[in-house]
Amino acid sequence: MANIKSSEKRVLLSRKAAARNKAAKSLMKTNIKKFDTAMSEGDRVAAEGAYKIAVKTVDRAATRGLIHKNKAARRKSALTRQLNAMSGQ
Repeated sequence: MANIKSSEKRVLLSRKAAARNKAAKSLMKTNIKKFDTAMSEGDRVAAEGAYKIAVKTVDRAATRGLIHKNKAARRKSALTRQLNAMSGQ
């Protein structure tokens, strides 16, 4: 642990931020998995609801700088392709 008071504070703040970022990324991954589960079950209504939530959390993660904007676009595109493929069947 640091000896200087300001560096002790920075350590605490960075741990707090890291925990917050980890929770947000975990939520994003969980929402994507919920969408995948709804897709595998073949439930169109549940998949659409999960899709909206997943896209929202991916956008939020990109806005906050947790993931790169191109990665967010790639994830959203993949989710959209999966949803559209389900409607095409």
